[in-house]
Amino acid sequence: MSAAPPVPAPAPVPPPRTAAPGYRPGRTLRLRVEARRQLRRRRTMIVAALLAALPFILIAAFAIGGTPKEGRNGPTLIDTATASGANFAATCLFVSAGFVLVVPVALFCGDTVASEAGWSSLRYLLAAPVPRTRLLSVKFAVALGFSAVALVLLPAVALVSGTVAYGWGDLELPTGGALASGDALPRLAVAVVYIFVSQLVTAALAFWLSTRTDAPLGAVGGAVGLTIVGNVLDAVTALGSWRDVLPAHWQFSWADALQPTLEWTGMLQGASVSVSYAIVLTALAFRGFRTKDVVS
Repeated sequence: MSAAPPVPAPAPVPPPRTAAPGYRPGRTLRLRVEARRQLRRRRTMIVAALLAALPFILIAAFAIGGTPKEGRNGPTLIDTATASGANFAATCLFVSAGFVLVVPVALFCGDTVASEAGWSSLRYLLAAPVPRTRLLSVKFAVALGFSAVALVLLPAVALVSGTVAYGWGDLELPTGGALASGDALPRLAVAVVYIFVSQLVTAALAFWLSTRTDAPLGAVGGAVGLTIVGNVLDAVTALGSWRDVLPAHWQFSWADALQPTLEWTGMLQGASVSVSYAIVLTALAFRGFRTKDVVS
């Protein structure tokens, strides 16, 4: 009988992979590094300059056109724009909250991941290696921070320039009455905070689109375009109560903060709608990017 063939020796088990010495995922792509990069970009400077220039453009317009007159639909904040610096700041919020302030939010949040893909640097960031979750978290946090600064910059410049141009005084209300100058600043702060919360849905939408495309303008334009569509649908009164689920339906609820008695109902409803959409869209962004095949 022939001898049995020898049993081959088992293949050696490779040692378990270990991270490089000193590698800590939480120390990659730090917030201050990303914030410094975004601050130095030309589009950041341009957005800041345009927002800071808008109050001076309105002051020049009022100087040329004279004191605002009551419109055909009744008195508005624009009619009291030149009454005081606080009135002028409220007027700037009134004319810009519907669209002007949407653009920087969509720009900062829609330009996060898509710009890196457009520069073909996204894959190098992930090969550094920066964990995908941390990459999105840091970029979205910085984008929200710049968006908040943009929303504060406009009324802050308007308040200072309006005070210089029209003096400091009570916040006169279009419907009659006034808020004391000591109460005007907290009420304006509440209005700005609510505008920021209401813009979270635009921020999350732009951020999600940024993870789905390599074109920054596509993400920014898509977020702005869908926001405009929401405004159009809100104007269709035939939709009735269906408009309550549209973020655009509550975008001017911040005006309830500029009433003799502060009314929270509309702002709470608007905030809940905006935050709900923002949570869903942000979750979609993280989930989709976690398994995305990054080639750029």
